[in-house]
Amino acid sequence: MGVYNVHERLLAAQRSEVGALIDTLASSDDRLWPQGGWPPMEFDRPLGVGASGGHGPVRYTVAAYVPSQWVRFAFSGPRGFHGFHEFAALAVDQDRTLLRHTLAMAARGPARLTWPLVFRPLHDACLEDGLDRAELACTGTVVRPANWSPYVRMLRGLAR
Repeated sequence: MGVYNVHERLLAAQRSEVGALIDTLASSDDRLWPQGGWPPMEFDRPLGVGASGGHGPVRYTVAAYVPSQWVRFAFSGPRGFHGFHEFAALAVDQDRTLLRHTLAMAARGPARLTWPLVFRPLHDACLEDGLDRAELACTGTVVRPANWSPYVRMLRGLAR
């Protein structure tokens, strides 16, 4: 099963400011990855090519990194996840930047069930919470905060 999943937010900020959020991923000053009970993004070393880690049961290695612009993570787990996810800061004009998260993978074996039933709803909620954090960091406010579905609330409750 092919999976292509994109989350993005247009931010009233310069690309350098939005890109700086990417650079904080998995650091003690992470200003992009969501908080509030989401598993933290963690690596065996600072963000850079070859760093290995992930969040919760999702494991990956930094496959490519252009500071303040783009980072790509290649999946190593869970079983059946074959592909990548990435963050990119894309300048729209001098004062606006699109922060985009893309996940592209082939879901094989057990992932053909776990992706749509468990991982996708949680992934979507987690990414929207992260985009809320980015918007707050860049603009001081969140215009339309993410709202978890009852299904996501149930999955999060079961995960505890």
